[in-house]
Amino acid sequence: MNHKYHRQTLLPEIGEEGQEKLRQAKVLIVGVGGLGCPIALYLTSAGVGHIGLIDNDVVSIHNLHRQVLYDEADIGQPKATCALHHLRPKNSDIELIAYPMRLTKENAEALISEYDIVVDGCDNHATRYLISDICERLGKPYVYAAISAFQGQVGIFCYNPDAPTYRTLFPDEEAMLAIETGKGVIGTTPAVVGSVVANEVLKLIIGYGEALLGKLLIIDLLTLDIQKILFTKCHPERSEGSR
Repeated sequence: MNHKYHRQTLLPEIGEEGQEKLRQAKVLIVGVGGLGCPIALYLTSAGVGHIGLIDNDVVSIHNLHRQVLYDEADIGQPKATCALHHLRPKNSDIELIAYPMRLTKENAEALISEYDIVVDGCDNHATRYLISDICERLGKPYVYAAISAFQGQVGIFCYNPDAPTYRTLFPDEEAMLAIETGKGVIGTTPAVVGSVVANEVLKLIIGYGEALLGKLLIIDLLTLDIQKILFTKCHPERSEGSR
């Protein structure tokens, strides 16, 4: 086993068998911005064998306080290709593919069909509905995440035919699409939430712990309140919280 993974393979929940599962896994990250950067960093470092990075945006100076893969020299360049450029030196064992394009109704099914898990690093509701619909159709787990200001959400959809989807959580698409996105956020919010997302992906691949199946995790970094909302394909059932 490659020595670079020694410390994580010491964990009985992972071991060499878990590391081999990571090597064989294929994960598509949709959006390589504030959330996508830490997700991509940790999945790359953990040894996920095949990672796709899709984003049609370019690096802007106002991205740099939270999108930790990029630096000032990247301004004006495509995020997907810049992300690949910065990730490649971190792990030569894995395959990284950049898609400097938008995920659309025309290309989503073909792209998603090539991967085992789809991870949400995007910043708009339309893309999330699209990911959820295609993942539900293809039977691919969809690891959802969203951030705003000091708060973040994480959940897992479409993990089996009876699993909830993004539409379960937000059934009124028209109302969601009318909500303004791109509001303020502190850089630590995507750092914390993105790390949680990366860990949920590792759980799905290896099978350790209790993944957020049928649960929505809500994290408030102002108060450090953490809440879980449990829901089925029909509706949310109850919630539990901690401080």
